Amino acid sequence: RRFVQSARGESFERTFVSTPGAVATVAVTNEGDVVLVSQYRASFNEYVLEIPAGMRDIEGEDPATTAIRELREETGFEATSIEMLGECLSSPGVTDSSVIVYLATGLTAGQFQPHGPEEEAMQTMLVPFAETLAMVDDGRLKDAKSAFGLLLAARRHPHLVG
Repeated sequence: RRFVQSARGESFERTFVSTPGAVATVAVTNEGDVVLVSQYRASFNEYVLEIPAGMRDIEGEDPATTAIRELREETGFEATSIEMLGECLSSPGVTDSSVIVYLATGLTAGQFQPHGPEEEAMQTMLVPFAETLAMVDDGRLKDAKSAFGLLLAARRHPHLVG
């Protein structure tokens, strides 16, 4: 709980979760597939389909470096090119967390290095880019950072969609 001040100068109390933030990556293979992960999320007690992501939990680490590391750890993919797409506010009513979303290309496959019980049961899949956009449209992919990243990548780099 914290006391905060409104734009009009009123003081009031709010409860929210404070985090260092996170990164997420729209990773696109040379064949035009997007790397997605299906990861157990305790807050929903179900598996959630998302783009690879991770907390910015190493103080002072450049977010692009964190994104490359998290992509490698969660999926085994290495990227030769990374581009910032934008910043997504996770849930501004309950947390100050934001997610910096990147586009990664020039991928090569490798060995993934799971951390924690969620990642140990995580499934990685390759989905054609156009299909991921259809998944956002029909609700199969409803994770906010993933939809945000996929839509930005598609708008800025339409050639990737196919």
